[in-house]
Amino acid sequence: MILIALAGVGAGAINAVVGSGTLITFPTLVALGYPPVTATMSNAVGLVAGGISGTWGYRRELKGQWGRLKWQIPASLLGAGLGAWLLLHLPEKVFVTVVPILLIGALLLVVLGPRIQAWAKKRSADEAAPISTGRMALVVIGTFAVGVYGGYFTAAQGILLIGVMGALLPESMQRMNAAKNLLSLLVNVVAAAAYTLVAFDRISWIAAGLIAVGSLLGGFLGAHYGRRLSPRALRVIIVIVGLIGLYRLLAV
Repeated sequence: MILIALAGVGAGAINAVVGSGTLITFPTLVALGYPPVTATMSNAVGLVAGGISGTWGYRRELKGQWGRLKWQIPASLLGAGLGAWLLLHLPEKVFVTVVPILLIGALLLVVLGPRIQAWAKKRSADEAAPISTGRMALVVIGTFAVGVYGGYFTAAQGILLIGVMGALLPESMQRMNAAKNLLSLLVNVVAAAAYTLVAFDRISWIAAGLIAVGSLLGGFLGAHYGRRLSPRALRVIIVIVGLIGLYRLLAV
């Protein structure tokens, strides 16, 4: 219980600052013996609390973005609904087969995160540039695709969102991070609601509650103090725990 709660604190803080906090909680649950689908659903439910605190901590950076977010928010919600539907309706064997691939991809995104963010920063140098209709359409499509991914397997969806927005939008990293926190929260809310309604008995509510308490605290800490931490150290922790979880998945 202590390990799960601590993993929740770490995931909440990492999600607020970097993204991919699921790579702390999901492998921790799997390593402790939870089935992969149960771990995913319990994790999604628990991390909603951390998403709320992290988004609240970055609320000032959201100002001035609602003209674009009014299109991205529905895209995230629809994508998350489709991703959750896929998780609930595809056979568990499909998830067990696909999730190691997704986990490897997510870990690669964590490792490549600094390069993605550096590239995004270069692309967002001119924050006053207008956003064309075509570019906005690509942002919405990309947001929908990340929502599908997040509804099915939440790990590293924040880094994916930063990559999509950074490639297409003239926004600063901190403002994109604020939008990423909000959109990731919405994906988790939709996924958690779907899992609760359809698969209530398959969720470990003890694990979800521990993650919720931990991530709520972690989200506040990440939003307020995360900029002082070393992103490299956080990524090293994520990769180590992720590799342990991957080994646990493949060893089953």
